[in-house]
Amino acid sequence: MIRAARRRRRLSMTSLIDVIFLLLLFFMLSSTFSRYAEVELAAAGRGNAAIETPPLFVQLSPDTVTVNGLPQDLASLSLPEGEQRLLVSLKPDVTAQRLTDLLVALRRFNQITVTVLSSS
Repeated sequence: MIRAARRRRRLSMTSLIDVIFLLLLFFMLSSTFSRYAEVELAAAGRGNAAIETPPLFVQLSPDTVTVNGLPQDLASLSLPEGEQRLLVSLKPDVTAQRLTDLLVALRRFNQITVTVLSSS
């Protein structure tokens, strides 16, 4: 009888700290830690320098990207070689994630200056 009482007590007594530790371990191992894309932004200033080449006009919509009126795919975006200035115009309903995807795609080009036009 004493043995049965001890066994019952041993089976029913799980310390609370063990349960909390197991839950903490479960949530730590099951969660994902993803790194978000970092995009450097700089405020545009007013300049009086002479412009040698006209800027490229990029229009971003929720579904398409056009460069100087020609539709392009965001994954295979192509720009002319050399130093370029880009003016990015956003159509209505463009999300911040879509703009970030464009800026990340433009990162692979050297010597470009990107200016995002405001809607107001």
